[in-house]
Amino acid sequence: MNWITLLQAFRYGDTEARNLGDGQNRSIFEQDYDRIIFSTPFRRLQDKTQVIPLPEHDFVHNRLTHSIEVSSVGRTLGKIVGAELLKKYPELQEQSMSFHDFGAIVAAASLAHDIGNPPFGHSGESAIAEYFLNGPGARFEPMLNEFEWQDLIRFEGNANGFRILTNAGNMTQGGIRLSYPTLAAFSKYPKASLPILPKGRASEKKFGYFQAEKQLFHDVAKVLDLIAVEENGERYYRRHPLTFLVEAADDICYHIIDFEDGLRLNWIDFDVAEKLLIPIAGKSFYEESYRKIKHRDEKASYLRAVAINSLIKELADIFLIHEEEILNGSFDTSLIQLSKYILQIEEIKSISLQKVYKAREVIEIETAGFEVIGGLLDMFTKALWQICEPQTSKKSYHDRKIAELLPIHLKEPSEELKNNYYLRLLHVCEYVAGLTDRHAISLFRKMKGIELPR
Repeated sequence: MNWITLLQAFRYGDTEARNLGDGQNRSIFEQDYDRIIFSTPFRRLQDKTQVIPLPEHDFVHNRLTHSIEVSSVGRTLGKIVGAELLKKYPELQEQSMSFHDFGAIVAAASLAHDIGNPPFGHSGESAIAEYFLNGPGARFEPMLNEFEWQDLIRFEGNANGFRILTNAGNMTQGGIRLSYPTLAAFSKYPKASLPILPKGRASEKKFGYFQAEKQLFHDVAKVLDLIAVEENGERYYRRHPLTFLVEAADDICYHIIDFEDGLRLNWIDFDVAEKLLIPIAGKSFYEESYRKIKHRDEKASYLRAVAINSLIKELADIFLIHEEEILNGSFDTSLIQLSKYILQIEEIKSISLQKVYKAREVIEIETAGFEVIGGLLDMFTKALWQICEPQTSKKSYHDRKIAELLPIHLKEPSEELKNNYYLRLLHVCEYVAGLTDRHAISLFRKMKGIELPR
């Protein structure tokens, strides 16, 4: 892979790459950021769980605040790396590329990194998968091929995110028409649900696009010349290099900030936080300044800030050390795994798992989320079958009424949707995954008659 090809300013529908030096006030990559931040799916993240479902405290992160913070960290990582790459490859400057462009691509991809996640955090993905694997949705297996079935029984927020970004508002299947470098940097797992590969490589732990968007991803990969790999007749890819920075930004934030949330909720002892975060802060920590801070929450904010600053500098350096291996596809490890602070990070992760992710309040709502998501999927799939196959479906007045609650593109399905079981199910999954936590709960309660509209 080479940087000039990887950074082509190319959007869906373009016949050739755009000129970065065309005198616009915003680069194409800055436009990507703006398109994401003004999109409806992004706005919904304000009421989606990061770690603490339906938080009562205004300082606890949701998906929206988490995504904005990851984007901020990602921009800094991109600019640090970009400045060094411009020195190493002068031909990039000849293409009017600046270090701001690197920052903008990583910032935009980071901003969108959770846009496909369902309600109730990662348990929402499991709830959708469970509905098809062991729930009422198992009845659909004979209707689908092996690849389509894997998309559903291993439902993946990353793949749903790629679907949203490339189909949101349709735009003749180009979605909100992000640039190909941003779409590629967004894709942490540049493969389909099959084949399932050993989890040794960071890019192969999950999958990044559904069968419905497979060709579109291939188009992106072809234009940017991502390294292709063939296995059992299936093609998948090595990551776009900037994906490693998007992943690093997310890793930094969720390790440190989820830990901070647990600290602020008094689920984690403050002396434990000091023991782990002060070493990570390294040279960024000034003990004299720290001792002057009187309030515990302000101390927690200080420790979080200096630890993040330290990790940004270190992970940018690690990327640059391995840049040539990344370009030739031989490097495939999360940057944070190579941090000299990995022991402290792993302990933070372990404490967060026990004290935050497995807190009773979190598990109770996640468990309820299984009922909500599974229930909505079942009601909506039955309703959609009534619309698409009124002659063969069991006549149900209840299902017909529920059908009236579906979004317009499902209430008035295209011929393609009527004739394709997989797309029907994927559309319902996308719709349910797009609901906010509170909307999903409210809708479920009303449809079940537990609560009546006011």
